[in-house]
Amino acid sequence: MSALPAFSREWHLTARPHGWPTQEDFALREAPVSAPAEGRVLVRNLHFSVDPYMRGRMNDVKSYIPPFKLDHPMDGGAVGVIVASNAEGFAVGDHVLHGLGWREYADVPAQHATKVDPELAPLSAYLGVLGMTGLTAYAGLFETASFKEGDAVFVSGAAGAVGSQVGQMAKLRGASRVIGSAGSDEKVAYLVDELGFDAAFNYKNGPVRDQLRAAAPDGIDVYFDNVGGDHLEAAISSLNVHGRATICGMIAGYNDTEPTPGPRNMAMIIGKRLQLKGVLVGDHYGLQPQFVKEVGGWLRSGELKYRETFVEGIENGVDAFLGLLRGDNTGKMIVSATS
Repeated sequence: MSALPAFSREWHLTARPHGWPTQEDFALREAPVSAPAEGRVLVRNLHFSVDPYMRGRMNDVKSYIPPFKLDHPMDGGAVGVIVASNAEGFAVGDHVLHGLGWREYADVPAQHATKVDPELAPLSAYLGVLGMTGLTAYAGLFETASFKEGDAVFVSGAAGAVGSQVGQMAKLRGASRVIGSAGSDEKVAYLVDELGFDAAFNYKNGPVRDQLRAAAPDGIDVYFDNVGGDHLEAAISSLNVHGRATICGMIAGYNDTEPTPGPRNMAMIIGKRLQLKGVLVGDHYGLQPQFVKEVGGWLRSGELKYRETFVEGIENGVDAFLGLLRGDNTGKMIVSATS
């Protein structure tokens, strides 16, 4: 076994952002590296994930997941290679998925490490299409929204890691029409030309409500919400009777300093008998075997496509996160930890 490094770089949150985070809210610091204790493995992270939910963890508020601690390493999904093992069943050279991202080397309890096969899929895919974001799309569409064949589906943030999978999964399961919104004309073209959406629009080009009505003149049956705000209001107007909405994210309001106003047409929920239901991926890990089998099959056949946006170097991790909040990514945003 080669000698272990003396230090590992890791990102710490140093201040609670007010509104949009800035570089000054974070610090890249060195931490000593030591051999793993019994039942643990030392992992050299190859890729780590930056995700919209992490913005909420930067606030000191009670939520479904604890906030990041100030002056401690942040965490999140990561995939890497074991460089030292003191745990039965894990060997140096094994590749594992775990939850201690935002750092170059991670000292991981073996029970929190999952072996992954780089022969089956690129390692980065286990952070996205075959990982948390893929399962979020799968569970949110098929379980939370109770999607059924023939439904018309609208997806906001449709060029992102979750939205791009939702639209394709709906098509593969027999949706009558799939509409997506995105923040650039290039992303709109990607949705229609490459991913097979029936229609898409740039929400910056005009009122979402008007563009959605034009794209779905017969209304929608399912709305998958990654954005909130004017998108949710527009979807409520377009949803048909007994329509269902999965509320996955509301990135439009994550950096607001005042409470985001709610949709002005909430009364329509009553007359249309709509269902609006939140989704957290942690409630749906029981679907994992079915998800991997079905989505893995779609990937192998080429029916399901995905994109990743890579930022190279751990020193650019915060830049990648801020870019994600701005919508710079197409598909999953991933930081390659080794530069």
